[in-house]
Amino acid sequence: MTPHPRRHSLFTALLGLCCLALTACAQSNIPRISPTEAAAQVAAGEAILIDVREAAEWADTGVAAPARLHALSNLRGDRSAWAETLADAKAHHTPLLLYCRSGNRSGQAAAALAAEGFTVANVGGFRDWQAADLPTRAADEPPAKSTP
Repeated sequence: MTPHPRRHSLFTALLGLCCLALTACAQSNIPRISPTEAAAQVAAGEAILIDVREAAEWADTGVAAPARLHALSNLRGDRSAWAETLADAKAHHTPLLLYCRSGNRSGQAAAALAAEGFTVANVGGFRDWQAADLPTRAADEPPAKSTP
């Protein structure tokens, strides 16, 4: 017996809405800080800045100068790109400051990492970083030496 197509569509839509609501709830508990505040913390060696966008986005727009580049897709996958940074953050109790294009994916990453016990904050989007006139670099250049 196959399910009725309308019921299946309705169920799928409701499931999607529930997932969005749960993500929004989890993200609402994540502190949001300004790019200027994030830059100051990173420059002082008090936090690690992470760009969670994908490699094509990094190449298209550049990245924040001190950012480590760890895609959200890798966090959700085998975490190979994240392993060293997560180990450093855990060993030194260093906060992770995350950004993406608009702040949504960084919020998702922050919520996932907070659930694992990491101290996190959402810095918002790369365009906020640029609007604050903070330093940027090409994705293929090494990060500025201000990350611990």
